[in-house]
Amino acid sequence: MFTPNKFRLLGRLGLSSCSRSMSKASYDFKNISVTQPADYVFHVELNRPAKMNALSTKMWEEIGTFFDRVGYDSDCRVVVLSGAGKMFTSGIDLADLSEIGSVIYGDEDIARKCTQIYHKVRRFQGLFSNLEKCPKPIIGAIHSACIGGGVDLICATDIRMCTADAWFQVKEVDMGLAADVGTLQRLPKIIGSQSLVSELCLTARKVKSEEAARIGLVSSVFENKDELMKGALEMAKNIASKSPVAVQGTKQSLVFSREHTTEEGLDHVARYNMVMLQSEDLMKSAMAQMDKSSPPPEFEKL
Repeated sequence: MFTPNKFRLLGRLGLSSCSRSMSKASYDFKNISVTQPADYVFHVELNRPAKMNALSTKMWEEIGTFFDRVGYDSDCRVVVLSGAGKMFTSGIDLADLSEIGSVIYGDEDIARKCTQIYHKVRRFQGLFSNLEKCPKPIIGAIHSACIGGGVDLICATDIRMCTADAWFQVKEVDMGLAADVGTLQRLPKIIGSQSLVSELCLTARKVKSEEAARIGLVSSVFENKDELMKGALEMAKNIASKSPVAVQGTKQSLVFSREHTTEEGLDHVARYNMVMLQSEDLMKSAMAQMDKSSPPPEFEKL
């Protein structure tokens, strides 16, 4: 379990100098850092700065485990995702590619080797898909470089913002492989231009912050990391102050509708609301809207 000194937040991130008491759930990881800078707001930070936050297998597992676990934690309503050190992430840790290399060049039957590789790739895909499956909104706060697997990661977040010096690169074709952990499936739906997606993925050219904002990869650009983290935290606090019934239902409906027809999406949210409209949160929110002089409503944990 976390001890109080593990919950401190670094001033350089523009967050509070001390965090709230974490929930009872265990978030003690080695490659990511988890803190709670405000009520119902969790901050998870890629924490291998000496390795430029390269996505090792262990970090990958910890990211997936965290987002699976926090989805059930009623003390969390919003997550901010960022990276420690000089950049967000340099992408997959090349040292870990040797594991796949040992399979490829091994002496086993090709059917056995293919099965091993398939299950490994699917495992990695599932760990990043946990961000999408997590009912809590995730704000990606990206500074400096976001390369390769980092793009796969942020494509599974709900809101993305970055610093002015940030840049993004779908690097896989330069490494001799096709991106296989989510970028090719999610990026077209994020920026809406198949031509541009194909250009970025086939050329591996860099996308700087100005272009990232213009094409819709990010929705906000901040001058530096301090301002970025302040902006991300303010947005997270705003979302966390709202009904968790409404917020989580909205995220789940948005994710569902992206993969289904309009009619299927309408049916999905109708089925959700036939239950959730009976929540006390609706009356609390409605009363607050009618009486602007009253303090903002407080909502029970979900």
